[in-house]
Amino acid sequence: METIPLFPLGSALFPDGRLPLQIFEVRYLDMVNKCIANGTSFGVVALTAGNEVRKPGQVESFVPVGTLAHIKEWSAPVQGLLRISCNGTSRFRIAAKEQLKHGLWMAQVEPLENDQSVAIPDELQNTVTALMNLLASLKNHSIPESDIPVAAPYRLDDCGWVSNRWSEMLPMSVEQKQGLLALDNPVLRLELVQDLLGERGLLH
Repeated sequence: METIPLFPLGSALFPDGRLPLQIFEVRYLDMVNKCIANGTSFGVVALTAGNEVRKPGQVESFVPVGTLAHIKEWSAPVQGLLRISCNGTSRFRIAAKEQLKHGLWMAQVEPLENDQSVAIPDELQNTVTALMNLLASLKNHSIPESDIPVAAPYRLDDCGWVSNRWSEMLPMSVEQKQGLLALDNPVLRLELVQDLLGERGLLH
């Protein structure tokens, strides 16, 4: 069991995902500075109630499964503001949590196993084609590499990686994202993603 700081967000982070953040709340400036100094990670969990920015009288609640975020790059353009670029590493489940006086959540977490590397079955290849087309379209529109929501290296032959990228980008409820993140079977996760893509007319 490990104790980590949490950063509840309005979206979910999946392993190998890219997460840019602007930090200005005192509770998170302190947390991020400690993570940078110590080379440690923080946990990202999706909010089910409350807002990302703390408000008086607000109660925050969030899902029990999240992903560790490792800070890759950071800058401080002005005093009281940090810009950080993180990537998702491993998943965890919250065993116990508490909110400190200044608002930061701390949690005891149990690590979840990383996805096994599984090749994409033929019947799920259309999810890969759709992702390749999306990435090609973004690059054709001259979107800077840093603004593309999918970070290299691309593992387009791996069920877990492809399902995670779609799970981050597809619009769906927090509960749906949480369900996909908590799944230990990457093939099943990609099958569910394929259903969602089909419902939205994104497969050909």
